[in-house]
Order: sequence, then structure tokens, then C-alpha cells
Amino acid sequence: MREVNNFIAGCFQPSQSGRTFDKRSPINNQVIATIAEADRSDVDQAVAAARAALKGEWGQLSADQRVAMLYEVADEITRRFDDFVEAEMADTGQPEHVMKHVFIPRGAANFKIFADVIKNVASESFRMATPDGLGALNYSLRVPKGVIGVISPWNAPFMLMTWKVGPALACGNTVVVKPSEETPLTAALLGEVMNKVGVPAGVYNVVNGFGPDSAGAFVTEHPEVDAITFTGETRTGTAIMKAAAEGTRDVSFEMGGKNAGIIFADCDFDKAVDGIFRSAFLNTGQVCLGTERLYVERPIFDKFVSALKAKAEAVKYGSPLDHATNFGPLISREHQQKVLSYYKKAEQEGATVVTGGGIPDMPPELAEGNWVQPTIWTGLADDAAVCTEEIFGPCCHIRPFDSESEVVALANNTNYGLATTIWTTNLSRAHRLAEQVEVGITWINSWFLRDLRTPFGGSKQSGIGREGGVHSLEFYTETRNVCIKL
Repeated sequence: MREVNNFIAGCFQPSQSGRTFDKRSPINNQVIATIAEADRSDVDQAVAAARAALKGEWGQLSADQRVAMLYEVADEITRRFDDFVEAEMADTGQPEHVMKHVFIPRGAANFKIFADVIKNVASESFRMATPDGLGALNYSLRVPKGVIGVISPWNAPFMLMTWKVGPALACGNTVVVKPSEETPLTAALLGEVMNKVGVPAGVYNVVNGFGPDSAGAFVTEHPEVDAITFTGETRTGTAIMKAAAEGTRDVSFEMGGKNAGIIFADCDFDKAVDGIFRSAFLNTGQVCLGTERLYVERPIFDKFVSALKAKAEAVKYGSPLDHATNFGPLISREHQQKVLSYYKKAEQEGATVVTGGGIPDMPPELAEGNWVQPTIWTGLADDAAVCTEEIFGPCCHIRPFDSESEVVALANNTNYGLATTIWTTNLSRAHRLAEQVEVGITWINSWFLRDLRTPFGGSKQSGIGREGGVHSLEFYTETRNVCIKL
């Protein structure tokens, strides 16, 4: 049985209250770790440590020295690659190949990507005229914003946590991380890495716990936390924004989505089916960028539904260590019950259940896990709950359409605006729709393909701000102007 303590000022320590909570495996719901739950005094200590590091050794390092240290962090993650893979599998229950080829490599890469960004970013300078004819020179400086509160999610915990920690540290900030209570293991491992490579104590801190009246609220309400970055559901983001209003602190949010997939009859059919299968069912549908609403042009509607059904029915459930497994459990029993409630609601609203809709038969050693079937519906009205509310599970509703204008209206008929994927071989059409669909990111004939230098974020209720490349620097730094009279 693992014991996971908070990581504060370079040391692992239990909660000052002595409170703990259990971490259960998604594959069988057995307790696999005991986690120290940070109380307010623990968070106070973590924030104080972050503030001291900001004013101390970390704050004295040059950008080149920080860059070199972040490269060492990435290299040490790679050296301990198997440890991170094992911890992430234990936390999420997802297949080993997903961890080895997507989430853990990206987590390590985030440190090098943002180290390179800060090393190569340019500053502005302007020569201006003055009445005496001698002029003045203006130039800009980027300085760290301060202590950053990082509230990270459970669906891709290491990748999404380092997506925030990487740029925060590259810019010279310090962080207090509150990982999801469902996935605390890799955040703790990263503390070991920080110590190993000599990152000064207090630069990276981890406090474990829940949201309201626990570590999450204690971090976001703390007056010495200068800015808050959050990935998670929209309701939680709203609560965090209210807390951040005290002291007018800056926020960066990537929140919910009810993303559309648009498939035209002229698409490369096999590639479209494969791409939509990934976008609907990767990580058991627990992907903020996933597609729970599919719109298929009428001439290929029946063929597409049949092909996607066949792929959904061919998934292999099982232990994440089994190389044949390509479909894992949901993160928790609570989330399983939420997803199953939508499965039931879809039937009550009159959906045609193309496939799935329940819990698969599992062997005895896995029967208590948080399993659900990949599920496809047709036949619902556009205002049905499963067509408008984010489910965050392996499911999608498929609806036919007849024209570009119709499908654009359907895709935009949502409170969210995170992402969409469009499948067509007509390049002119692709450009037209990409401009009209109200989302932060549009994929054409692909999904989940990203250059990490590009802007990432959502519109409407899907988020505030942009992350990625130099766009992250807008949040993690303050820009100052210096004016020199010549």
C-alpha cells in the first residue's frame, strides 16, 4: 500500500491535521494508496515556501539557468519513464500503450517545449520622437507573475499538469499544485524528480485533497496566490473565478466541451471512421476535446453509423498491462454512475441505441471496476440532454445533415466552444467551415494533432485565455515597459 504525502518546500510530509483519504483503482475499486489531505495550514505553508523560493534562489537564476534545469527535469522523467507509466496506469486504469506513447512522453516534452519558448522569445522595442528631437527608446520586459495555483484534472493527469507547470517554471514563477484527488501519484513522483535535479525547495509544491472546503478552495482563495490556472468542468471554473475576484487575480481556464464532429460525404471514409472512433472513445471518452455530437452528411449516414458501430463493438476491455487492451474503465464509481445515468436518460428520451448502453461482462477480478460500454445513439432531438450536456464518457449521438449552412448552425448551437473535427476532401469547404465554427481549435481530417507552439483554448463556456507556445507567456508573465529618454 502506497502512502502519498504532500510535497512542500522540497519535503514529503503528512497533513498537519493527520487526515487522509483512499485512492482506489479504477479497474477493480481496490484501495491502492492512502493520500494525505492537506488542510489550510498545509496550503499556507506551501504558498509561503513558493513565495520564499520566488524571492530567493529560484528568483536569482537567469533564464538560461532555468532552461538548463527544466531540460534536466525532462531528462529525469525520461530516465524514470517506467515509474511514471506505472503510476499513471494505477491512477487512471488506462492501457499501457496510451501512457507510453501519448501521455507520459508529452508530460516530459512540456518542460523542454516551454524552456525553448522562453529561451527564444523576443521582446519589443520602439524608437519614438520627442519634441527636443533627441527621441526616446521604449523596450519591454517579461517578469514572472508570482506564485501560481495549478488546479489540474484527472483525465490525463500528468500531461495536463505539466502543461501548466512547465511554462510557469520556465517564466520564473513558482507553483502550488492541487492535483485531482482521483490521480495524485504522478504529481508526487514529479516532486522526487525536482529534488533529484536540484530544483530549489519551494519552487514546486503539491497539496492533495478535494475542492470545496479542502485543498482546492484553500489554494484558489489564498491571497498570496497571484494567479490561478485550471482545467476541468465549467461549474468548478465558475467557483474558482469567484474566488479569484478577491484581489483581482488573473485566471486561465480550459473547461468543458460538447464538441462536434462533422463528416461530409466526400471524406476519405475509412480515415474518417478511424478518426471519429478515436475522438469519441479514446481514454474511455474522458477527453475534453472528444466528440460527443456527430453530424454525418445524409448520403453516407447509414454506412458511417454501421462502420462506427463495428469498431465500437470490437474494443478489448481488460487490465492496462494486457497488450491486447485498448479500452479502459472510467476514473471512479461516481463518474461511472454519472455516465450510466445519461445512458438511461437517452433511452428515456427515445434514442435508438445503436450499440452499448450498459456495463460489459468482465472477469471476476475486474468485475468491480468502473466499466461502461462504448455507446452510440441516433434519433434524438437536438435539445435532448445527451446532445447538449457534457457527459465525458465513451458515447456519441449521430445525426444526419444536408447542407453546409445547416451543419454549421447545428455545430454552433451549444454553450460550449472548445473544438471540432471536420472530415472532407474539399479544401475550400474546409477553410469556409473552419472560419464559421465557433471553437478554439478546428481539426481538418485529423484529431488530437497539435503543434505545441499554437494557441489552445476554448470559446464561450469552454474557457478563458490561450495556452501553448508564446501564448502561454501572456498568462505566466507580466509585461513591463521601460522608456529611456535619449
